[in-house]
Amino acid sequence: MLLADYQKFVSRKRCGDYDAATILIDIHKALDLANLTDRQRQAIELVYFGELTQAEAGERMGITQQKAEAHASRAVEKIADIYYYWASHNEGYTIGGRING
Repeated sequence: MLLADYQKFVSRKRCGDYDAATILIDIHKALDLANLTDRQRQAIELVYFGELTQAEAGERMGITQQKAEAHASRAVEKIADIYYYWASHNEGYTIGGRING
């Protein structure tokens, strides 16, 4: 969900929202820690940061929409794993509505 709202966080950061800035830092830290392939990172950047459709991202990447979707989906899973790790280690995130940290 954080990736889907990425541009909203960027807008809020520009308006001085400290929490939005913190969320953006965490998103980029999770991206760095997720061990994404180049294609997975590119799909995330185009779809979530560049606000392209999966079809447009696939076209730009020179692959089908289905392959772009697969790369983005696998990347989202890897990023989610980072947030689950943070939550399970009391680093301020939640799992199933429980507040940790």
